[in-house]
Amino acid sequence: MSHQQELLKKIQDRSAVVGILGLGYVGLPLAVVFAEAGFKIIGIDPIQAKVDAINRGESYVLDVPTEQVARLVKAGMLSATTEYAQLRGADLISICVPTPLKQTGDPDLSFILSATEGLAPYLHPGTAVVLESSTYPGTTREMVLPKLTEVSQLKVGEEFFLAFSPERVDPGRKDWTTRNTPKIVGGITAACGEVAAAWYSQALERIVPVSTTEVAEMAKLLENTFRMINIGLVNELAMICDRLGVDVWEVIDAAATKPFGFMKFSPGPGLGGHCIPIDPLYLSWKMKSLNYTARFIELASEINTNMPRFVIGKVQDALNDVGKPVKGSRVLVLGAAYKPDIDDLRESPALDVIGLLVKKGAKVVYHDPYIAHIEHDDWGMESIKDLMGEVAAADVVVIVTNHSCYDYAAILDTAKLIVDTRNALGKFGKGSPKVVKL
Repeated sequence: MSHQQELLKKIQDRSAVVGILGLGYVGLPLAVVFAEAGFKIIGIDPIQAKVDAINRGESYVLDVPTEQVARLVKAGMLSATTEYAQLRGADLISICVPTPLKQTGDPDLSFILSATEGLAPYLHPGTAVVLESSTYPGTTREMVLPKLTEVSQLKVGEEFFLAFSPERVDPGRKDWTTRNTPKIVGGITAACGEVAAAWYSQALERIVPVSTTEVAEMAKLLENTFRMINIGLVNELAMICDRLGVDVWEVIDAAATKPFGFMKFSPGPGLGGHCIPIDPLYLSWKMKSLNYTARFIELASEINTNMPRFVIGKVQDALNDVGKPVKGSRVLVLGAAYKPDIDDLRESPALDVIGLLVKKGAKVVYHDPYIAHIEHDDWGMESIKDLMGEVAAADVVVIVTNHSCYDYAAILDTAKLIVDTRNALGKFGKGSPKVVKL
């Protein structure tokens, strides 16, 4: 029996052990889904606090209930460690580590490299490895494959199997989850793709096989480049409408009534999250190495990156209209997470908005029911406790994240002045002289 046949058999009878490298917003939900499907899971993460929490049966990811983690840990289906040596008995390994940008704008693949080097000594015949971290086309073949083959001396497609399957996690969603979001899978070889697809199909509802790892890597970048460019378009539209004295939100709602040929995107104070602000720049960086400029991506990135400054201009003008300077004014930033109803601060435009206001001398405070503390560059602050008291005291309230738990009617009634970057007030704020919209 070949290594592929033996591994497929272990996948089918659930005797294969799964290793998940990285227990964050992607890795922990994936670990839980596979554990629920009957696979024993070994989670690896360098952060001891995360490992300890898992082993206590506690979840730190909003989309994963603590009760579920506790049940799986108690049943012996889920455990966590910082030690790669625990992968010695793993048959299926998923790499779910972050891929941020360096300060220079270049891709930071150090986490992928570290994970690959960590697992390589424990790769054995009949092991499948799937990279889920978003990256530029060619990473799996050009970086991960050489490291694994160099250390293990195993032949890909015969003795071990390597594939790429991009994560599609959208934190906070209840309709599309890890389990039911279609999963793209592309292998280094056809056999690699078959093994990875067989593995993922045991726990996920729909698998979308593609011919190569490069196709799978590029598909993920296309998804987020599409969103980034269209958000850049409506952000520029917001600035155009501001010059024309037209309500951009009404324009978008009107256009969205067209039942074909139009997809609704909304403007905002900037891009947030791990994927949309970063993934397209991976592609742009890769193309520069091929002497090609991805102009759409560069332009959209420029527009989106400048949106926090556009918001500060709105705040400055709003305060000026009531005879106040930004310097010395008390500003309440409402919402810090990058999107509503989650606790994810990654790349949030709130960080830039707060930072710019601090630099201009404003007395800034913030409130977010999901994020108790922010430590960023040269400043740090705690979420204020008395929300409505601060709304009343603030010279201006800046709505950056439109959490659904906020009582916007009460906020409108209490605040002196509001800059609403998300149209969170909706009909409540329409026509109000103390509301400035994006």
